Amino acid sequence: MNEHTVKVFDDELGQLRGLIAQMGGLAEAAIEGAIQALVRHDLEAAAEVVQGDKRIDALESEVERLAVQLIALRAPMADDLREVVAGMKIANVLERVGDHAKNIAKRVVEVEQANHIEPLSVLPAMATVASDMLHDVLDAFAARDAELAASIGERDRAVDDFYNSLFRALVTFMMENPKSITQATHLLFIAKNLERIGDQATNLAEMVYYAATGEQLGERDRMDTISGK
Repeated sequence: MNEHTVKVFDDELGQLRGLIAQMGGLAEAAIEGAIQALVRHDLEAAAEVVQGDKRIDALESEVERLAVQLIALRAPMADDLREVVAGMKIANVLERVGDHAKNIAKRVVEVEQANHIEPLSVLPAMATVASDMLHDVLDAFAARDAELAASIGERDRAVDDFYNSLFRALVTFMMENPKSITQATHLLFIAKNLERIGDQATNLAEMVYYAATGEQLGERDRMDTISGK
């Protein structure tokens, strides 16, 4: 590629990174917003999270369009090609993360009587771990930091531990308080969405590691959650 073409390619690659960073920021905000809406039973804030998911979907389409354009018109090779393909896959995973946050927000209206359910107090801590994983893996992508990407998966065990603990606590609560089964079930689904966000962050880490090194990240030991994947 001549100098002009290289500059255009670099600019477009920078646009791709920027779109992914924007998607990541919105996904992180959606997780935090959904959990805060749950804790405060803020129906308006929950509705904003649901509505905001449309912007994440739109950005995914922009990333896909730009990635296809880069591959078709610039014919990137080796490292650059891996980054473009990884960017497209990362956008797809971030769209799913946004869906998980939206699913949490949609259940806020169903758990209005759940404030007395003790496991509810654990969900913000679980969300923080999952959101931090997502934040760090996006930093790893921006910096092409393979070492940071490789460390993300190890933290998914903490998210799984949260989920397994919550599952046991909520099942026990339902047995002792049959009238609260519906409320507790919604909380269980919320916990499952957070557990899936942890899995998605781990999947992203594997993509980032490959984009940075050209090698597959070694298979991690997966800890099965009680209800299965």
